Amino acid sequence: MPAGLVALGLGGFGIGLTEFVIAGLLPQVSRDLDVSEAAAGWLISGYALSVAIGAILLTAATNRVHRKAVLVALVVLFVLGNLLSAVASTYAVALLGRVVAALCHGSFFGIGSLVARRMVPPERASRAVAVMFAGLTVANVLGVPFGALVGERWGWRATFWAITGIGVLAVAAIAVWVPAWAGAVDEAHRAAGLRPQLRAFRSRQVWLTLAATALGYGGMFGAFSYIAYTFTEVTGFSSADVSWLLVVYGSGLVIGNVVGGRAADRDRDRTLIASLAGLAATLAVFGLLAEGRGASVVLVFLMGVFGFAGVPGMITRVTDAAAGAPLAASANVSASNVGNALGAWLGGLAISAGLGYTAPLYVGAAVVALGLAVMVVAAHTGRAAPPPSCGPDLAAGHTRPEQERRPSTSR
Repeated sequence: MPAGLVALGLGGFGIGLTEFVIAGLLPQVSRDLDVSEAAAGWLISGYALSVAIGAILLTAATNRVHRKAVLVALVVLFVLGNLLSAVASTYAVALLGRVVAALCHGSFFGIGSLVARRMVPPERASRAVAVMFAGLTVANVLGVPFGALVGERWGWRATFWAITGIGVLAVAAIAVWVPAWAGAVDEAHRAAGLRPQLRAFRSRQVWLTLAATALGYGGMFGAFSYIAYTFTEVTGFSSADVSWLLVVYGSGLVIGNVVGGRAADRDRDRTLIASLAGLAATLAVFGLLAEGRGASVVLVFLMGVFGFAGVPGMITRVTDAAAGAPLAASANVSASNVGNALGAWLGGLAISAGLGYTAPLYVGAAVVALGLAVMVVAAHTGRAAPPPSCGPDLAAGHTRPEQERRPSTSR
């Protein structure tokens, strides 16, 4: 495995910790900064909205800059944001730190996925993306318990100091291990500017893939947002059990990411259809069997497996459909966050309507089923559809120029 992929995975781990760790710290932050629970919740909501916006704006703004330099700068921004949170003495500063840290999230994974693909042969593209996202999935497993443990022992600011340190390590690793040729931008693309990337959004396949991403993520996150209530109010687990149940879910994410990346390199569209179908079925069956403890443990694990099995393939699919445009890769991350917000909103509406704490599971299954239908249409209509013409460097997102190609090695 190229060391550069490990460096990108470390960056993904730090960014993932920042995203998930706050859930276990909200009570402490609320008390220490003297704000309501609802206001403290904006440390999560504000982060998600900033990810969606920053993914597009920062990718567009850095369109002509060497991609390795952009990745280093994005992780530096991440370090500064977490440093602000670590030293925050007021709620406003803490929220600002969250927003600053979030701005790098989408662009890092979008641009990083293109750089990761360049470090491996084309037939391993989805697996390379999966390595980068492995950091995010591991962070999902460790984030909440890590934040709760460190926060309980040394205070919530200590958690952000620790994440700041991880960010510094990631900056150094990317600067040293990611090869310069993997992030090179052609002069022709540098001169062309942003217009060729925007032209990529004329592709029907780009929009279908973004829609499938938003609906797939939205359905899963809509169910996951209220899963603690399902476990405690329906299944009968104690609130203390929720932490290890979330670890079970996170372990499923890790496995799904690895398996999905390998499967997508063999047959990408079939893998994406299977992952969405499996997720829709899992959520529906979960709703039916939520009262059973053993079934709930198995199903929340499968929810993680199927929920993340499609992520590497979705990223490579949208960038291929856009002929390698970095803006499309970042838009995929934005789409997932828009889907998260939509899913959580729909799940909340179902509970407010008095449908019970299994309702988000059924709503999630319906949303994912809609995403499955979109993916089936995309797979059927995309077989003969060539990618749009977006200029030489964008095509190099999956066929890099000979002078940038790394020396061949036996694998």
